[in-house]
Amino acid sequence: MIRVGLIGFGLAGQAFHAPVIVGVPGMELASILERHGSRAQERYPKVRVARTLDEMLSDKTIGLCVVATPNDSHFSYAKACLEAGRDVVVDKPLTPTLAEAEELVSLAAARGRLLTVYQDRRWDGIFRTVKKLVASGELGAIAEYEARFDRFRLETKPNAWRERADFPAAGVLWDLGPHLLDQALVLFGEPETISASAFCQRTTAEVDDAFDVCMEYPHLRAELRARIIAYAPGPHVLIHGTQGSFVKYGMDPQEEILRSPTCPDGDQWGPDWGEEPEERWGTLSLVSGQTRKVKTERGDYRSFYVNVRDAIEKRAPLDVSPEHALRVMRALLLAHKSSRKGRTVQWTEAVE
Repeated sequence: MIRVGLIGFGLAGQAFHAPVIVGVPGMELASILERHGSRAQERYPKVRVARTLDEMLSDKTIGLCVVATPNDSHFSYAKACLEAGRDVVVDKPLTPTLAEAEELVSLAAARGRLLTVYQDRRWDGIFRTVKKLVASGELGAIAEYEARFDRFRLETKPNAWRERADFPAAGVLWDLGPHLLDQALVLFGEPETISASAFCQRTTAEVDDAFDVCMEYPHLRAELRARIIAYAPGPHVLIHGTQGSFVKYGMDPQEEILRSPTCPDGDQWGPDWGEEPEERWGTLSLVSGQTRKVKTERGDYRSFYVNVRDAIEKRAPLDVSPEHALRVMRALLLAHKSSRKGRTVQWTEAVE
């Protein structure tokens, strides 16, 4: 049994980590670090609540620490946990700077500890479907790939750290960019260049609430977008290839459920978790004249922690490796650089 200490009980801890950890056989949510308040105790009355990191780390039976705090504290918490001999999961993004990310990767290697980033959307049903479809070759040579997160929220949240101009690594490119960049890198590898624009759609926004990122490959363009004012969302995924096109509307259903009052815990995860109804499946149109719905693969964010469990127990390689984490950090920081400077940047350029 891998005993887990969860650091932070805001949105990420409550919705995307705690219930997922509890739902994985062989893992036990042993402690939650919540500096103030009683939400953790109310939700998980049998779990020990710590008020400081030292208090959590005093329990030597905790082998895995999960950092689910605001971006500016990822480095300090992860470093302290690695130095204390713990394996570490960090919510995305790994850190606000590449130097900090590289220091954590080096420290984990030196201490012989596992370090990974919570790229849960690799286990979106639609991304699993896209990976399978691209690998099958049915679309031919891929010429264009577009993935987008469209939302509609006119009001800003001025007290939310993600929307504050004075907060490090705030804005939607820092928030959603790691998901889309990681997926594109998994599908196509490192691009030659990146062009990006992070901008504000709402007049009250202090930091970017929308972005366009273009990753250029030989004969392939990956376009990644997010919008906060999109009442009628565009396709979540659009792929054009030499043998046809694939279009998928609608986001993976898991996030909405995990953020709801009916969020599951433990054995409440049903056998149909992550399944999409047929009316939401994507459409494949081939130059041969065939058009058909493509069943969405079942998504399951628990698979991330299942892999972490197996990697700790030396039964499987780590899916989201430290090298993958650094690659996403480079892409994210180059996208910010491109947006600031208003020009296309090379993948090999220095980040700033």
